[in-house]
Amino acid sequence: MADPLDKATSKAPATLGEGCLSRYDPDDLSAEDGTEFPGAAELWEQVQGDCDDAVGGA
Repeated sequence: MADPLDKATSKAPATLGEGCLSRYDPDDLSAEDGTEFPGAAELWEQVQGDCDDAVGGA
């Protein structure tokens, strides 16, 4: 019998490391992996500002 997982439409990229140190292998990633997120830099700055306010206000 054929492997039922062969019918899957997507596969996760290869990983490096184990457990908490597991991460995607950058050499296995391509432009097809991930998502488009043009506002990421602005969101990161906003979140960092919120964190600084919370720490400074404590």
